[in-house]
Amino acid sequence: MRVLLIEANDILAARLVAALRAAGLAVDRSHDAADGEFKQTCTRYDTLIVDRRLPDGDGAAMTRALRGDGVRTPILLLSHRDDPAERIEGFAAGADDCVSAPFALAELAVRVRALCRRTGETRPAFVRSGDLSLDLSRRAVTLCGAPVSLSAKEFAVLELLATRADQVITRSELIECCWDEMADPRSNVVDAVVARLRRRLGRPGLIQSVHGVGFRLGPAESQAA
Repeated sequence: MRVLLIEANDILAARLVAALRAAGLAVDRSHDAADGEFKQTCTRYDTLIVDRRLPDGDGAAMTRALRGDGVRTPILLLSHRDDPAERIEGFAAGADDCVSAPFALAELAVRVRALCRRTGETRPAFVRSGDLSLDLSRRAVTLCGAPVSLSAKEFAVLELLATRADQVITRSELIECCWDEMADPRSNVVDAVVARLRRRLGRPGLIQSVHGVGFRLGPAESQAA
């Protein structure tokens, strides 16, 4: 899942980015509304996080303009005042959620992940492939009933492969969905994460390589004793 944070305050942005990445999200950042509007036209985001206080306008006005342009991406507005009238204004502008300061970073990350699940096709709460099971809400993985410990990035890659198990996912699509704009598409970051996933899962054939294209999730059947 990939989100765009539109936040002018560098200190707050750094805290938000760290919390969202720890929750397994790829995060891009814009400093103002103009850059945010441009980026969302170039990249498919699962959620936009928009601060009400931007150097070139109000986040609610930006939200209203995006909705007027037909943008249906979920939007979460960040407010610096615990004011019901301000939240009502945000919802009226077309926001899907409004959070007022002070807020817990962990709660914000949960809210953003919930909004991301609204994007595109409905994502199931659980994904199963043979003996492999993913709990997408708790971000937990089990194989043959045993828990598998994964990093946030490893889970993000496995989640994309598992929710589209009948498809080959290209390297470029994995980078677009699971990494932020700083990732170099010419690097081997995808292959490195897939290699770690294979080691952690202990099933060499579970994540299959499609030469020159990308990867797909194979069947996870019980291994013979």
